[in-house]
Amino acid sequence: MNKLFSTLLIFSFVIAIPITVSAQRNPAKSADEAFSKQQYSLAIDKYKKAYTKVKKNKEEKNRITAQLAECYRLTGNFKRASISYKRLIKNDYDKRNPELLLHYANMLKMTGNYDEAINQYNAYALRVPEDPRGVNGAESTALIEEWIANPSKYEVTNVKKINSREADFAPAYTTDNYNEIVFTSTREGATGKETDKWTAQNFSDLFVAKIDRKDEWSEPVLFDATEKLNTNANEGAAVFNSKFNTIYFTRCPNDQQKESGCQIYKARRTGRTWSEAEMVEMVGIDTLSTIGQPTISEGELVIYFAANRRNGLGGKDIWVAFRDSKSEPFGRPMNLGETINTPGDEMFPFLRNDTTLFFASDGHGGMGGLDIFVTKIDTSGNWGEPKNLKYPINSISDDFAIVFHPTDEYGFLSSSRKGSRGLEDIWYFIEPPLLFSLSGTVRDDRTLMTMGDVNVQLIGSSGISVTTRTNDEGFYSFGESQLETNTMYEVLVAKPNYFNTKGTFTTVGVEFSKDFVKDFNLIPIPAEPIELPEILYDLAKWELKPQYQDSLQGLIQTLRDNPNIVVELAAHTDARDSYERNDVLSQRRAQSVVDYLIVRGIEPSRLVAKGYGERVPITLKRDVIRDGYPFTEGTTMTEDYIAALTSNGEKEAAHQLNRRTEFRVLRKDYVPSATNIDLTKINIAINPEDNAIVFTEAPKTGTYISTCIINGYNEEFAFDRTADAMISLDKALDLLKWGAISKNDFEGDPEKILANNTIANKAIINIKEINIANQKVENVMLRVNYKLNYGLVFGDRFLKKFGKYSYNTKTNKLTIGVK
Repeated sequence: MNKLFSTLLIFSFVIAIPITVSAQRNPAKSADEAFSKQQYSLAIDKYKKAYTKVKKNKEEKNRITAQLAECYRLTGNFKRASISYKRLIKNDYDKRNPELLLHYANMLKMTGNYDEAINQYNAYALRVPEDPRGVNGAESTALIEEWIANPSKYEVTNVKKINSREADFAPAYTTDNYNEIVFTSTREGATGKETDKWTAQNFSDLFVAKIDRKDEWSEPVLFDATEKLNTNANEGAAVFNSKFNTIYFTRCPNDQQKESGCQIYKARRTGRTWSEAEMVEMVGIDTLSTIGQPTISEGELVIYFAANRRNGLGGKDIWVAFRDSKSEPFGRPMNLGETINTPGDEMFPFLRNDTTLFFASDGHGGMGGLDIFVTKIDTSGNWGEPKNLKYPINSISDDFAIVFHPTDEYGFLSSSRKGSRGLEDIWYFIEPPLLFSLSGTVRDDRTLMTMGDVNVQLIGSSGISVTTRTNDEGFYSFGESQLETNTMYEVLVAKPNYFNTKGTFTTVGVEFSKDFVKDFNLIPIPAEPIELPEILYDLAKWELKPQYQDSLQGLIQTLRDNPNIVVELAAHTDARDSYERNDVLSQRRAQSVVDYLIVRGIEPSRLVAKGYGERVPITLKRDVIRDGYPFTEGTTMTEDYIAALTSNGEKEAAHQLNRRTEFRVLRKDYVPSATNIDLTKINIAINPEDNAIVFTEAPKTGTYISTCIINGYNEEFAFDRTADAMISLDKALDLLKWGAISKNDFEGDPEKILANNTIANKAIINIKEINIANQKVENVMLRVNYKLNYGLVFGDRFLKKFGKYSYNTKTNKLTIGVK
């Protein structure tokens, strides 16, 4: 930390090292005098000379080393300070003053020796457990490398044009155009002609710089050359009221004749002229008090500032004072308390929109010396736990005096970090706007050749819809102006004679700009039938078993993605019955698939059921192994071929291959219905002969298990007459992973419910629809229960939502919709 901070708040918090050598023969007397006057650079030279004169007095040598360590620390020479503290601890000098351990840890951290810094913080925490700086320091140091590796979304750059070789810090906006800042500087050209004996620098003054439309900064000049604001004393750390006609700032008088402290002053601007600065009146504050670094509320009725006052919590604290009107003095200052203040230093408060307070602290634990923190006030007037702004707002050096634009996420801060031109520099920070783009390549799935002139449509949850086409190389792109933040997107890819395909991505919760890449392969629509995943039926039966309904999920998605196609559902049997019976059986099997697809929301006019019986034996398109028996590509499972097989097992496997369901595209020009009829509400009996669901009894438990369709996914549920509608944690996580539910389907705050990559117990999920048999119920509430042994449990009250039902214990059948 630069010495000027101690000027603006005179009383620096340093370790008091008792002098044990008599003044008459104390070689360090003049060094101690320089140290007491905060002339640390001068004191270093004098202590070095004194150290060589103290030969056998080990106690005095340790004391001088401790004073040197403090001088190095206070002048920012952290490496030499670290060496001195290490020597003292080796000599057990920390037993006299444990705070040496804390300062040593701070120096190690600021020089990048994180592991040893953590050891020293822990040692201090054991020695002084009531001081939170030990624990805070160890915890924050352990996070430094992680913070640097995973920076926040802010970008920080040095404002080189306005910085000097001296100290430049504490910027503040001066106009409602936010194109001009006033800041504190000890550069050449300051009003005072003398050198500050405490800092060995020029006296600080307020300077001003302006940025033009080309983002070029003007050369900084004195903010006021009439000596109404800038004087031969130290001025700095200014802030303006919301109308930008009154400035509040810190002044530390340079009066050699009488003792005085730093004070907060204010002056009013009329046109281009300033009134005489006058001290801000505050109950209990006089000219001997030392306060500064003000920030003011929008109505100028509340003022926050830094001070090292009695009844504080340690070093410099942040205080607040109130008044009822601008014509009255502020009341007696109140300490913001231990939520904000620590035994260390809290300084440079900045109030944003009257609800958010930023400040610098070395007591809460951070990356280096001073770190910038933020806290928000609640409706009860209490400040929340401060949060570190992390890297790159903070660094391993001092970072302080931040100021924000009132509505946008940019502003300025002060820092002595690497890359600074002077002792402290002004840095600009911004949270860059989130920019997203999408690009990719479309290929033919059969040839893997790129495809030109493919239609690519981008549809956002915000209602946005943009379309482009691929170029000759199959490339498409959507630029930054076409994508929005906090939006879920669907990408639809289409070309005649190919199945449409789609993809999804989201910018919801994405904190950094990103170029999304999504490639697609389009599958040509074949002329020949496409075999569906295996659907097995009981002998001579056509009922579509629940366990095979998931086999149709891919077809359902294809039909939804391609709303302009009409398909034929073809069912085939083996040849072990009459032509007539097999024709009827295959037609009923094909129809059962069509009926199920209609239940799932596919328009009936897009579906054609066709039973081919045994008339079209399968011709294998690839080598197949069925039940351990190999069959080669190109083989047709005719009756003659099967009869010639040697074993009954091989023959049975061949018959199974003939029992299949296929689909093929009949038309590609279907026009979807314009009606708003919800086809999923059409009651179709999947098994016309028996409109019921069948339960099976679970072994040992006696629980009855059946199936339902939950948001399009076939799932088992357990029937417990007395239970509520409940879902296990694992099943809820599965639905979340599959996309069947999203964070928006939970009752309450999803950030809390879905914390730590899990779902809170007893969370309520809104399920859009559940189908049981041919009945559907929408907007169903399921409660997450960690103790369930089954994925879903439904009780009597829940099943009644589907209508009256009857349960036959002899046949284990439950019939929904009983009249």
